[in-house]
Amino acid sequence: MAIEVFWGSGSPAAWRVLLALEYKRLPYVSHVLQFSKQEHKSPQLLALNPRGRVPVLRDGEYVCFESLAILYYLDLKYPQPPIFGRTPEEAGTIMRVICEYQAYIEPRVTSIASGIFTGNADLAGDEITAAMHAVASEARTIEGRLSRSDWIVGDSFSAIDMVIFPGIQLVKRALEKPQAAELSSRFMPVEVNYPALGRWLARVAALPGYERTYPPHWRGT
Repeated sequence: MAIEVFWGSGSPAAWRVLLALEYKRLPYVSHVLQFSKQEHKSPQLLALNPRGRVPVLRDGEYVCFESLAILYYLDLKYPQPPIFGRTPEEAGTIMRVICEYQAYIEPRVTSIASGIFTGNADLAGDEITAAMHAVASEARTIEGRLSRSDWIVGDSFSAIDMVIFPGIQLVKRALEKPQAAELSSRFMPVEVNYPALGRWLARVAALPGYERTYPPHWRGT
């Protein structure tokens, strides 16, 4: 049976899994769920993931959810090409940087994007300002890594690139909104403020299969 992946357009966590599937060139059946219709809370999806969240991956009889768990499963089940490094040291570094991103930066990315898209936050307020400072600081750290290598850790595309890339794309999309013009000046344009990061974004977008991972509802908007 083919791998099945249940995901939602624009979900950074789901985007990670699609990037991994394409990079490993694994055939899969894509099920795009409509958040607006609450399809991620349907009985069929809840039977796979009681938390009612995406992504969910089904490989034969095995079901896995939570994006990082899915990436880890895919790398052990289908080890070539590896996405968690080729040595214990590289694997440890990849996992450490993922943990740092998830603990310190991802909540800030979510805060910024949610505040802009919903219009429920004061974009000049202390919370969003602090979040932007944190994201900009992390971007400088990543910029330093990418000034020495094509990829964030090691010499090939890996799980850490897959984890961080959708978050940066989400922030970029949010900051392109007219209401975020003043806020965006601290970060955009990425290609000017963070040239190595900009080249990395283009490098990921040039990978085979990337177009199939791109959020459908982002096209033309």
